[in-house]
Amino acid sequence: MASTKLPARIAQGRGAAEADLVVRHVRLLDLVTGALVSTDIAVCGDTIVGTYGEYRGARVIEGGGRIAVPGFIDTHLHVESSLVTPLEFERCVLPHGVTTAICDPHEMANVLGTAAFDYFLAASERMAMDLRVQLSSCVPATHLETSGARIEAPDLLPYRGHPKVIGLAEFMNFPGVLAADPGCLAKIDAFADGHVDGHAPLLRGLDLNGYLAAGIRTDHETTSAEEALEKIRKGMTVLIREGSVSKDLHALAPLLTVETSPFLCLCTDDRNPLDIAEEGHLDFMIRTLIGLGCPPLAVYRAASLSAATAFGLRDRGMIAPGRRADIVLLDDLEACAVSAVIAGGRLVEESAFPPRGAVTPIGLDSVKARPATADDFRIPAGEGAAHVIGVIPGRIITEHLRLELPVREGAVQPDLDQDAVKVAVIERHGVNGNIGLGFVKGFGLKRGAIASSVGHDSHNICVVGASDEDMALAVNRLIALKGGFVVVSDGTVRAELSLPIAGLMSGRTFEEVRDALHPLRAAAKGLGVKLPEPFLQVAFLPLPVIPHLKISDRGLVDVDRFALISD
Repeated sequence: MASTKLPARIAQGRGAAEADLVVRHVRLLDLVTGALVSTDIAVCGDTIVGTYGEYRGARVIEGGGRIAVPGFIDTHLHVESSLVTPLEFERCVLPHGVTTAICDPHEMANVLGTAAFDYFLAASERMAMDLRVQLSSCVPATHLETSGARIEAPDLLPYRGHPKVIGLAEFMNFPGVLAADPGCLAKIDAFADGHVDGHAPLLRGLDLNGYLAAGIRTDHETTSAEEALEKIRKGMTVLIREGSVSKDLHALAPLLTVETSPFLCLCTDDRNPLDIAEEGHLDFMIRTLIGLGCPPLAVYRAASLSAATAFGLRDRGMIAPGRRADIVLLDDLEACAVSAVIAGGRLVEESAFPPRGAVTPIGLDSVKARPATADDFRIPAGEGAAHVIGVIPGRIITEHLRLELPVREGAVQPDLDQDAVKVAVIERHGVNGNIGLGFVKGFGLKRGAIASSVGHDSHNICVVGASDEDMALAVNRLIALKGGFVVVSDGTVRAELSLPIAGLMSGRTFEEVRDALHPLRAAAKGLGVKLPEPFLQVAFLPLPVIPHLKISDRGLVDVDRFALISD
């Protein structure tokens, strides 16, 4: 902070000088006691300088008795999963009160390497909200898949000192940590004096102790209150997640109390523009938690102060003198009805998004897969029951099923009566041309195919289908689009969305992308799909760090054994 700003802040805070901005007559939510206190809020530049008093201001926003709470902090997300660029993501979520977002550009990094860091950091410097970047720790996520890049500890070091960088992002390779893999330990050592984000689904007991002993402090993959309680008791901060697919809020809500709120935060991880439009963002999580009986004080703490504390953001999280002027005005506390948002001392309105200079898109030719044919999806019959991925709606954890499937002409066939259809992952980075084949249960698909170039974490093409011919058509259309989502039936493309930026994001506005998702969902439903968010569900099938059975371009992965299935 330049010392020239201090005299003005002190004078305005004392009321000896007119404040740059006064938010007049609000009811401030006291994050210490939970009381609603009538006050003005004085702001100098981007900093709050006065509360619990009356102030004069060069500019005045009339609070009219509205409730003032700190700006919300999303503690873990992937902007890429919003399907739009960082600047469009900001336009989408800032009006919902999200003034700080902590992102991991892991998806783009697995496609393009450290160029993803450069892209996101360049965007963050043009944004009204504060986008903080965690450096992707696991590229590739595992040795069981083919990614487009590899990032080692020396590649991360040049970014450590960037003012927008917090630390090391989700350390998904927890088996590598527990085995003291030298590559894993080198990355953790490089950030030992900073923040290291965790990723430890179902990790409990002594193995959890070992993981935490490595200096890892947060986790967003906790799916039960019992698991979360163990983790926070052992010093971990648990990030309650509610995304478009991964929905843990209802399971963890019973744990969120005033007493536990310092150890719990909120995050969305992966949420698309259509769900944001229909439900909201962190505001949706807040109103849902309160509706489930969580104390409002606990919820708003988790959404702001606890998040700031967990990630070392000491300049925000409260509406208090000396803190960043991130303020959300609410018409209703329990409904989290956002009326106005102030980010860094600026009222969020159209003028908050002036022309900011384009951030040049990257990875426009990253989909390098060869064209597919129907024969590529033939699965030769083996001995015994087939390994089948069991989808659990609202979860990215899957079941490892064994099903007897029909065989015709020496090849295993889908069985629609058992809701078992084919799934394939096609390597798309131009490395080896691998195709992994298997079966999945739980989509409800009766015909056709749906395909996506969004396939966590290596982002190869993933296609689910009841017809080999339609699967090939869907893959080939994705290649032509340079990435995206496609729905095919009876040899015809029924709906599509192009995502040419690294095969993950569109260059269009979030409104246009949101509107394009409606016909995609409708087309998938027309094939019999019963999942509310089928495309992100497809995208998580190739995620071999989440139990129990997944698929990569190398084949089916037994995540519990962290090994490929050979039979």
